[in-house]
Amino acid sequence: MAEKKVREIAYNRKARHDYFVEDTYEAGIALFGTEVKSLRAGTVNLKDSYCTVKDGEMYACNVHISPYEKGNIFNRDPLREKKLLLHKKEILKLFGLVSRDGYSLIPLSLYFSGDRVKIEIGLCRGKHNYDKRDDMARRDSDRVIERAMKERWRAE
Repeated sequence: MAEKKVREIAYNRKARHDYFVEDTYEAGIALFGTEVKSLRAGTVNLKDSYCTVKDGEMYACNVHISPYEKGNIFNRDPLREKKLLLHKKEILKLFGLVSRDGYSLIPLSLYFSGDRVKIEIGLCRGKHNYDKRDDMARRDSDRVIERAMKERWRAE
């Protein structure tokens, strides 16, 4: 079986900053032709996006796909809810997990897998401000240690 190429379209940096990602899931996404062409141009924004479950189906909300420049009447609303393609059991499992306090489903990245568009969804728990400060302090200390190691390696 041929290996599928994976090409990332967009990545939600804010999600990893604002949430602890407990688990990730891959889902297909139902799009129209002009939306896919717009994705190939890389005009998508995942910031402030989230996923909801309505009537046993999962939707991605606030995923902004800019209208295709040459799309005229076939362009869709950039902020419309996009249906996610998951198995019914997965949707019910995720709905049960999200119904607990503090958990939400956040789109982490959008990518092409072969010629299909996939979305990576994270089961996330919100961070407090002190958690964010701890992460920043850890990153700063790691950077200082890395810099010291490089200086020591050059001196030898």
